[in-house]
Amino acid sequence: MKKILLLLTLAAGLNVAVNAQDKPVSFGVKAGLALPSITASGMGISITTSSKTSFYVGAVADVNISPIFSFQPGLTYVGKGGKFDIGEMAEAMGADPSDFEGVDKITFNYSYLELPLNLLANFNAGTGKVFVGAGPYAAYALSANMKAGNTSVDAEFGSAEGQLKRMEFGVNFLGGYKLSNGLNLHAGYGIGLTSTENSSDGKTKNKVFSVGLGFMF
Repeated sequence: MKKILLLLTLAAGLNVAVNAQDKPVSFGVKAGLALPSITASGMGISITTSSKTSFYVGAVADVNISPIFSFQPGLTYVGKGGKFDIGEMAEAMGADPSDFEGVDKITFNYSYLELPLNLLANFNAGTGKVFVGAGPYAAYALSANMKAGNTSVDAEFGSAEGQLKRMEFGVNFLGGYKLSNGLNLHAGYGIGLTSTENSSDGKTKNKVFSVGLGFMF
């Protein structure tokens, strides 16, 4: 009996090892809803915009490190930005809302190409796996504009005061559930650590909550 148990244990261990090596690297796609916002701070004032509705779409690679851990880099196109309510912004700044006559909100629209580098922990659950993870990201701004009423103005990128920075760095957190057929449901939260604008008076940082679907081939 002891020999049989030993053989069964050995066979199970070999099966895990083989399965882990069958597909050391897999690739997938993802897409979903993004709800970005902006936090602006400076001169003793901090304002967080309302979320705007955007989207993301991208591709990922999943590299097995162990039966539990995997490394997941990716490349994602994501819309960021936020909406400032003029009344709330004027109140926070001590300004008169009537100074913005005819405009009730200002919307900032940013488009980024983002490179996340996430470490995931995967746990068996039912017929699939629960995964949680986190990691840094680097993002490159493709375009940016501000819309107030019927007026839209493209932002300028550069190193001068008041211009936007092309590069952004931050950290993100994610979690979800992956079915055995490769389909997964996931949610994430990204926090910008660097200011998106060159300003000596304050900082503006991106935040993005996202939820969507993915498929690993």
